Amino acid sequence: MVKKESQKLVANHKKAYHDYFIDETYEAGIALHGTEVKSLRMGKCSIKEAFVRIENGEVFVYGMHISPYEKGNIFNKDPLRVKKLLMHKYEIRKLAGKVAEKGYTLVPLQVYFKDGRAKVEVGLARGKKLYDKRESIARKDQEREAQREFKSSRI
Repeated sequence: MVKKESQKLVANHKKAYHDYFIDETYEAGIALHGTEVKSLRMGKCSIKEAFVRIENGEVFVYGMHISPYEKGNIFNKDPLRVKKLLMHKYEIRKLAGKVAEKGYTLVPLQVYFKDGRAKVEVGLARGKKLYDKRESIARKDQEREAQREFKSSRI
């Protein structure tokens, strides 16, 4: 019997695809405290200003905002505290080597629950220049026009 994977999206960083070329993506677990998990389950998370760093062979996410749980009182943690990401050692070494190269950075793309565990999708990204952004916007506009034309020709 094959077990079906269940995923529940909590937060998405759409602007990352606009600002960066995403070369590779990795899945990482997040080390959280109890009330943070409850708050995540309610969907109270933002990764708009978040970024990922590798320090001393460990991966951390900065700027990830998890709102305090309403019923959590004294057990609530700081919403912007640095959270540790859980990855395999070989993945961390590979990412550290890539980030050491010029122009690469690590960006959190989405936060979700997979089989009851909180996960972050981390993207290995290169920054886009202004002309690259314009090019991607123009390409999206062309695709949208083509879809519109296709729909109107079918009717």
